[in-house]
This record gives sequence, structure tokens and C-alpha cells, in this order.
Amino acid sequence: MDALEFRKVFEEKYVQNQSFEGMADVIKIIENVKQNKDQALKDYTERFDGIALDDFKVSAEKLKESFESLPDEEKQALETIKKRIEDYQTTIKYSDQDDGEFKYVYHPIEKVGVYVPGGRALYPSSVLMTVVPALAAGVDEIHVVTPTFEDNNITFAALYLCGVENVYTVGGAQAVAALAYGTETIPKVDKIVGPGNYYVALAKRLLFGQTGIDMIAGPSEILLYVDEEVDVDSIVYDIFAQAEHDANARTFLLSEDAGIIDRIESRLNEMMDAQPRAEIIRASVENNHFAVVDSREALIDLVNYIAPEHVSVQHKDSGMIIRNIKYAGAVFEGPYSPEAIGDYAAGPSHVLPTDRTGRFSHGLNVNDFLTSHAVISLEKETFDDIAKPAMTVAKREALDAHYQSLKIRTE
Repeated sequence: MDALEFRKVFEEKYVQNQSFEGMADVIKIIENVKQNKDQALKDYTERFDGIALDDFKVSAEKLKESFESLPDEEKQALETIKKRIEDYQTTIKYSDQDDGEFKYVYHPIEKVGVYVPGGRALYPSSVLMTVVPALAAGVDEIHVVTPTFEDNNITFAALYLCGVENVYTVGGAQAVAALAYGTETIPKVDKIVGPGNYYVALAKRLLFGQTGIDMIAGPSEILLYVDEEVDVDSIVYDIFAQAEHDANARTFLLSEDAGIIDRIESRLNEMMDAQPRAEIIRASVENNHFAVVDSREALIDLVNYIAPEHVSVQHKDSGMIIRNIKYAGAVFEGPYSPEAIGDYAAGPSHVLPTDRTGRFSHGLNVNDFLTSHAVISLEKETFDDIAKPAMTVAKREALDAHYQSLKIRTE
């Protein structure tokens, strides 16, 4: 299909079909946790996870043992990735500005809550991609919730490596509510970050204002912009890497050349059955994979309309194309910058905006863990220069005390 046809399909499937199913259930969970605190968390953990817990907090010994029990190769991998993320986040961290009469200062958020997915799989990468930026910002108190129950696991190991001491084996919307309101065990935090499932996202949406949030994540997505010179199998694996997340993961394949699209699609079908997660991949590709052929101008316009979570440009004119991309969670240029490297080790966080929210937001980074404010310290000469226009506007707004507050200082 061409770009215009795809845009219509995209609007019908993803924009106009947005659902809030389950919202009433999440509201009930939030209210229950707000009222009954730890007891509600215990009840939900037993109901949803089938596990009865007397104590949610993971001991320091268990965190340490999890790290020490890792093979050396895995320890070194976590340490290398952590260092790379630290270096990147430190480089982009905002610094105070001082121009004499005007200052702008930054301070780390006091208490941060991090949601780390678990349950069916372990995600140490999500630990590093959320906790390390907070550490780079100087956050002193980090509280992590995760539906991870097994002993000596790599998620706990990554948390130990990051020096996180407050870890709680609670997941779902109830964990978000616990961080937002506080319970006997889990304290209230100032901001909650981290990816989670649909119900976690709904809880964050509902609790914004009670606490800060990073973003409301939807299904993961990648847009690949390719030319006829790409390695076909590499692109197929890029599609599979996205599709294996879950059946709702979205892949968009764009090219100015119809021939390469046909070759990729043919090879994709040939390779599908051999994939370990073939069932999930097939469901994702059948329901959420689209190929578009059109002019460069139309395709770039489409990229900016979708504002995808991940944009991979593997094209001989990648520089020109990327200069015209305004909206995206993260952009990956060339064959050696696949989206999968961004998920683990490139440096920027893999917590990125989805569902077109990249048109007004950005991926999680160190600066999301800072608050900021201006400091105004005017000399009399400067005040005298600007007081009259300020008084004029105050009078026009009929705010007399404002006017007098300024006028008395000019006399």
C-alpha cells in the first residue's frame, strides 16, 4: 500500500480504536490499596500470582546472593552495560545556569518508584534502563516493585549492582497504587517510572497528579525505513525482534523500492516457523505488520505522523532522511545500530514513548529525575526598567494589589 492508504488504516486501527477497557477494575484496585494497604497487596498477589507472601520486601542477603551466584560472563555484561548507560546519562544531564540576576537550578527528585516487569520473564535490562538514569540524577531513595518471586534471579542481581536496597515483590496496578499512596511497607514516592502491562499503564494514567509518572506506555513498535541494498535476513530479524514481544507489538516496513519489500516479506514467511517464539511472532505480524511503498517525501511525512517508539533507518541516504525526522522515541541509523542494541547496551534508555506520544514527549533520561526552578534576583536598575510595563498589564487585569506592590517600589 502507499502512504496515504496506510495512514487511513493506521488511524482506523490505532488512533480511533483506542480502548479504556478495564478502567473500572483498576479503579477498584487503586481504592482497595488506598484503604487496606498491605493487606490489599497480599490479597492481590495471592489472587493474581498464586503466591502467598507475608513480607514483600526482598532481603539484602537475597539481592547480594542473586548477584554473586551469576556466572562471571553475566556479571561482566551487567557491569559493562551499567557503565555505558552511566556515561551517556551523565553527558546529557542538565546543569545550573547563572546569569547574575537570573538563575535556573536543578535538584534530584527525593523519592522515586520504579516498576520492573516480571512474572513470565526477567528483565534486568529494564532495571538498568530506569534505575541508572535516576542514580545519575542523584536520586537518594529508590523503591522498586516487581512481580519477580524466584530466589537468586538476574533482576535482583541487577538491582544489587545498582545499589538499590528497597525492593518489593509486588506487581500490577496494585504495585503502582502502593507507590502512589504508600502502605505500611512501601512508602509513597514522588514519581513512578518504568514499563509495565496494560493495567500498569492504566494505573499510572489514573494516578498522575497523586504522583508524577514518566509516560503511559502502549504496545511496543518499530518502523524500519530501508532501501534495496539492505541485508534481507538482518531486516527480517529486526522485525522478529519487535514482534516477539507480544501479539500486539507493531512493525512498520517502509521503502521507496517495491522489490526489496517483496524480498523481505517472502523471506520473513520462510523463516517464521523456525523462530522459538513463532506463535507470538506470527500473531503480531498477521495483525500489526504493514509494508508501505511510496516517495521519500510521503514516507518521511508518515514517519513524523506515526512518531514511532523506534525508527530504524537502513538506507544509503540515512543522513538526509534522519535530518527530516522530527518525532520519534529513538532513531537508529545504519546496519550496526539495530533496535535490539538499544534495548540493552547502546546507552539511551529503552523506556520510550509509544502510540504517537513521541509527538509531544521523549524517552526516559536522567533529566526526568530532576526538578527545576528559576531564581530571580533583580537589581533596582533592572526593576525600574521593567516595572512600568508590568504595572500597565496589572492595571489592565484589574489586579490592584499587584499594581501597588510594584508601584510602591518605584516611589
